[in-house]
Amino acid sequence: MAFDLLSEPIRKFIRDKGWEQLRPIQSAAISRILTTDDNFILVSRTASGKTEAAFLPILSKVDFNESGVQVLYISPLIALINDQFNRVEELCKNLDVDVVKWHGEANKTIKERLLKNPRGIVLTTPESLEAMFVNKPFNVKQLFSNLKYVVIDEIHSFVGTDRGTQLQSILSRLDKVNSKSFSIVGLSATMSEENKFLEVKEFTGNVEKTKILIDRTKKEINAIFKYFKSKNTDLPLELLKDLYTETKDHKVLIFPNSRGRVEEVAVKLRKISELVKGHPNYFSHHSSVDREVREYVEYFAKNNNRNNFCISCTSTLELGIDIGAVDTVVQIDATNSVSSLIQRVGRSGRNEGESSNLYLYATNEWSLLQSIACWLLFEEGYIEPPQTNEKPYDILVHQALSITKGYSGIKITDLINQLLENSAFKKIELFEIEEILGHLIEIDFLEKIQQEVIIGIEGEKVVNSREFYSVFKTEENFKVVNAGNKIGEVPFSPQIIEDENILLSAKIWKIKYVDLKAKKIEVIPARDGKKPMFFGNSGEVHHKIREKTLEILYSEVNYDFLDELSSDELEIIRKDFSFFKIQDLEYDRPLLSSDKKIELFTFTGTRVNRTIQLLLNIAGITNMLDDASSSFYIQVAKKELISKWNSISLPLSDIDPHISTLLDSNPVLLDFSKWGIYLPKKYQVKLLKYKYFDINQTSKFVSNMKLIENA
Repeated sequence: MAFDLLSEPIRKFIRDKGWEQLRPIQSAAISRILTTDDNFILVSRTASGKTEAAFLPILSKVDFNESGVQVLYISPLIALINDQFNRVEELCKNLDVDVVKWHGEANKTIKERLLKNPRGIVLTTPESLEAMFVNKPFNVKQLFSNLKYVVIDEIHSFVGTDRGTQLQSILSRLDKVNSKSFSIVGLSATMSEENKFLEVKEFTGNVEKTKILIDRTKKEINAIFKYFKSKNTDLPLELLKDLYTETKDHKVLIFPNSRGRVEEVAVKLRKISELVKGHPNYFSHHSSVDREVREYVEYFAKNNNRNNFCISCTSTLELGIDIGAVDTVVQIDATNSVSSLIQRVGRSGRNEGESSNLYLYATNEWSLLQSIACWLLFEEGYIEPPQTNEKPYDILVHQALSITKGYSGIKITDLINQLLENSAFKKIELFEIEEILGHLIEIDFLEKIQQEVIIGIEGEKVVNSREFYSVFKTEENFKVVNAGNKIGEVPFSPQIIEDENILLSAKIWKIKYVDLKAKKIEVIPARDGKKPMFFGNSGEVHHKIREKTLEILYSEVNYDFLDELSSDELEIIRKDFSFFKIQDLEYDRPLLSSDKKIELFTFTGTRVNRTIQLLLNIAGITNMLDDASSSFYIQVAKKELISKWNSISLPLSDIDPHISTLLDSNPVLLDFSKWGIYLPKKYQVKLLKYKYFDINQTSKFVSNMKLIENA
């Protein structure tokens, strides 16, 4: 029995907590982690006890009397660290084990004490580890040379991302300073099983040694999809009234898809509640809201058992921050991924025996279709695989600078060897590393002195910035202040001008003064009813979701989770597409032609659509892409489009010069990469090929694609 394998202090903890039994993922993890030194990825739904599944056996197994930090916990969010700190500290209450938070907001005295006497458990972020390697390289060895376990929370949020590549590199660098190899335990509620978990196994640096433990226990989910057609950029009033009625007596998280929508929902629901004398607990929660305000909202939700509340939020509350019991999750318009939908739904019904409740509101037909597609894929057990980038040249630039700075100068051969041996860059060739380092020397990011390199004058400006430790771009934000109190931050835009209204922290504010030098916006509460503005962006959609959308259009199934208006709208769009005689759902695609317009529906992913647009431009076919509906408005004669279509994919065999030309005219294409601008031009082109476009999928798709005209 798994319980009997645990140490007596941990068994006492479980008895004191009054647990009747261990959760399935806990039993499985305990027996494996205690008996092997393998890496494990624990996959189990939200609130199934994954944190304890990792730490119960680790705390039983590790000898914390040994010198140095024994366990390192890595989180994607500082807020999640602060939340998990209390859970881990409670687990350690019967043990003499120090638990220390190490991030930019953590207590300096406690961190200094850890440096003098390294021991116990450290909770941190990839950026804080990066800063340690750059500024305290001696301390890295002192702290982590005897590390036994690394626990990575929400590991799916790292795999396939730039930040994940950075973390993978850091883990490889930690392995070099460690006396023995440490084991990795990753935690996730959503993990794609496509390719047999190969991406996450590779992430650990050792595929053979990495095992996956899955708890497939399903939680009952009550889902209702509703449809309210939006006639302008605002949410329909009828939607907001219905949303208020459905949520007023519950504890609710609402997920719109942008910070602007988040604020609109919070402000308007609060107004409705004030009119009918309902509860006042309507909040907004996103990265632009001041940290103290966000923490208050989290505290209120977690500690108010009696009061209902409604938090309108972005993905800041998608990950596992504990905000207590949530009855219902609301999604406004489609998520961009199945993974995101799963994470969000899992935030409700966290207590044992409770079901999850989802309301999904769609405001246009394409959002409704995408929502149905994501839901059906979720029910089928499908999750998008991570977007892999085998050659992350941009992150290699960052890590080359980090290593050089940490050593205060290094032999160039040693730097090359460290990058070659780093598991994050295993697919990058020696000559590629040499060319990239040569370019960094050329632009004075590195300076070569005989056989060594140091940080160059231009490199110093970047490396010494506080922004250096992160590999993701941060927006240029302006602080928003009312009567000396910080409300939050908003991304700067030319539209931020005096007398305009903005939404922030669930209130409407009027801009009184914009201080460009201090990057500060003075505001007062708005009273004039003028329409406020806010900003947001959309994400990438996987081709599998779009293919499912097409399948739904040509199906006759009636879905019991749709309300009457949703069902009616689905039938209308099905009827519209019934004029296209689609036989092959994989490759037949509708071409709508009339006297006024030609519209090509591709029903494929965002990256493939971008690549198709590039091919259309190369062919001289004027077009406009609407990725939300996965369609192109074609501005040439139908005859010309059809005559050119059969040869449209030919440039893919030698696409680099075309991407290079496009990059010359549109350098903002590289904005997705913080470090890509410091690469040689040919590697910028390669980066776009790997991360912005999808050459292989497009080649296969377009080569087989058949245009089906409306009858």
